[in-house]
Amino acid sequence: MRCPTDGSPIRLSITGPTGSGKSALAIALAAHVPDLELVSADAFLVYRAMDVGTAKPSASERAAVPHHLIDIVEPWEQFSVADFQRRYRSTVADLGRRGAAGVLVGGTGLYQRIVIDDFELPGQWPEIRADLEREVAEAGPAELHRRLMTLDAVAAGRMEPSNTRRIVRALEVCIGSGRAFSSFGPGLETYRESDVIQIGLRWERSVLHERIEARVLEMITGGFVEEVVALLQGPKPSRTALQAVGYRQIIDVVEGRLGLDEATAEIIAATTKLAARQQRWFRRDPRLRWVDIEADPVAEALPVVLAEMRV
Repeated sequence: MRCPTDGSPIRLSITGPTGSGKSALAIALAAHVPDLELVSADAFLVYRAMDVGTAKPSASERAAVPHHLIDIVEPWEQFSVADFQRRYRSTVADLGRRGAAGVLVGGTGLYQRIVIDDFELPGQWPEIRADLEREVAEAGPAELHRRLMTLDAVAAGRMEPSNTRRIVRALEVCIGSGRAFSSFGPGLETYRESDVIQIGLRWERSVLHERIEARVLEMITGGFVEEVVALLQGPKPSRTALQAVGYRQIIDVVEGRLGLDEATAEIIAATTKLAARQQRWFRRDPRLRWVDIEADPVAEALPVVLAEMRV
């Protein structure tokens, strides 16, 4: 098997939009590669008790192949990109000590990038961010963008003056750290060489939509509403947990603000939009090897992956 020259136990990344068959492919791959373990790069599989709505791998799948970075925090806990990077590094160190190989699996593009490219992430300063968010509400993002231009012209040049979230974050780091935001790395627009083999699963748009629709309907019949009822009986889910597609709609169903049919249609539409955003994100990375899937991601992509890994 081809191994990375940097000694990392992560040899492969399998990615693509939601519903593309990433997990099924990775589990099938593990049957062909000794000591292969799966490392999730999904922003929502980290949450316990959020199984149905996140399409989490089943208990039997996780028993058959070791999975990491799944069910590691409670739904009411915040979980950031920095938290993921820290947990990932600990997992990779453990894999290395045991002589196991890892495959990174998931559709959260930012999570993939920060670990594959080993980004240096700046800290967080919540009080500064709160002040900036109040300022942007009063003055608008353009004014804060002009302020960023004086502190870090490089960072300001990388973002649109209307991108409130990125402007606030850049200013938070500039003010909090005393360093230019751009000094923490070349930015997401730069793709450097990597020893990690990156495989992306790509579907024709209408077929992927059909798969998404079928999966959402399966979630509804498979206990999504019941899962949310149980979730609401505990502490309030965190802001980051509630960014998972579908949970806010099902909460509206449970609390009587939305009918189940209407919620289902909204979830399908939102998931389809998410898949489109994911595809746009991954298309920017020239290092990805795309595999076009017509019907069966395992049968069609597994030979490509095995060949790339030289198994």
